[in-house]
Amino acid sequence: MACAMPSTRACARDAKPHNSTAPLHNHLMVFYTHERNFGCRITEYLYRGLRTITLENELLRVTILADKGTDIFEFLYKPLDVDFMWRSPWGVRNPATYVATSHTSGSAFLDFYAGGWQDCFPTGGDPTEYQGQPFGAHGELPTLPWNYQIVEDGPERIVVKFWVRTVRTPFYLEKYLTLERHSGALQVQESVLNEGRLPMQFMWGQHPALGAPFLDDSCVIDLAGARVNCRELAPNTRFIRGVYDWPRVPGINGNTIDLSRVGSIADDTTDTLFLDQLQASWYAVTNTSRKVTFGLAWELDVYPALWFWQAYGGIYSPPWHGRIFTIALEPFSTIQRTIQDAILHNSAHTLAPGERLETKFSAVATSGLTRVQSISINGELA
Repeated sequence: MACAMPSTRACARDAKPHNSTAPLHNHLMVFYTHERNFGCRITEYLYRGLRTITLENELLRVTILADKGTDIFEFLYKPLDVDFMWRSPWGVRNPATYVATSHTSGSAFLDFYAGGWQDCFPTGGDPTEYQGQPFGAHGELPTLPWNYQIVEDGPERIVVKFWVRTVRTPFYLEKYLTLERHSGALQVQESVLNEGRLPMQFMWGQHPALGAPFLDDSCVIDLAGARVNCRELAPNTRFIRGVYDWPRVPGINGNTIDLSRVGSIADDTTDTLFLDQLQASWYAVTNTSRKVTFGLAWELDVYPALWFWQAYGGIYSPPWHGRIFTIALEPFSTIQRTIQDAILHNSAHTLAPGERLETKFSAVATSGLTRVQSISINGELA
C-alpha cells in the first residue's frame, strides 16, 4: 500500500556555516548538537563496536543497531521499566570481531542473533536458494549494516531515516522511525525499490521476539481472528496437524490448546504456526499480572499472514540447547517458509523494474489493561 514518506530535512548537527566570513568560533559552534534531557531525544553511540541509535521520550526507549540489520534490540516501556524484547543467551555480537569456525546455512543469522526485532527479506524462515544464490535463515537484511540520517530532532518529534542496498538481490530499502512526545507508539514507514532491470519476487516479514521480564505464563494474546495452519510441526509438538480457527486447536494429548494464552517453559515444546485469513491486522500481548501491553498494527495487503513462533524451552538443537523462552508474532507477506515456496504458491510480492512498495506499521506499549479490543495503524489502542 502506498504511503507518503517524510521529507528529508537537514538537522542541526548536519548544518553547514552559511557565512564564510564569520569568525572561526562561530563556525565551530554550528556543529555542536542541541542535546536534551527532556521530551523526544536521540542518542548516537557505539555499542560493542556497532553504530547504535536510541530514540527516547517520556514513555519509550527504543534502541537500534544500525550496523546489524537495524535490529531493535531494546523496546523499553519506561514507566514500569519493562523491556519487551527477548535477548538471546549470547547477546549482541559484532560481525567484525567474531569469526565462525565453520559455515552453516543458518550461521549468518543465528551466530549473530541477539534476539529483538529484525526485518526478514527477501526470504524468511528456512535457508533456501533463489535465482542461483544461496540465502541463509531470514534472508539478507538481518546481517547488513544500514546507513542512517537524523531527519528531524526536536523535543516534540524525532525522525531517523535508515537505508540499505541488498547484495545478492537488486533491492533498495528505506525505513523511517518516528517517535512523538508523550506517545507510547513507535511509527515505522518502510519501502522497497527494485533497482534491477528484471521483475523481482520477494517475501517480507517483521520478526519481533518477546521475552522476560515481560513474557510469562500470565500473558494473553488478543487478535481479531484468523485461520491457524498447524503444519511442519516439531518432533515435540503440542499440536495435531491440521487447519483450525483461532484461538482453540486440538492437542496431541486429547486436550484443547488455547493459543491466546502464553505457555510456560514447563511445556518443554517448540513450534511455529502460520496464521492467515486475518480478520484485522493487529495483535496485542498483555502481561495480566503486570498489566503492561505490547502491540503491533500493520497494513494487511503487505503483510497478510502472521507467523507464531513459540519456544517454550523445547529447542534442544544448537545453538539453543533448551535455553530459550520466547514467542514471536511476526507479520509476514506469506505463510510459506521460503521465497521458493512463496513463488510456488503464488504468494510472493512482485516488483517491476523501478517499482516501489511502501508500507507503514506501529509498535505500541501501554499499561493498565488486561485485554485489548483493537489497535489502529497509528498505534491507538481500544
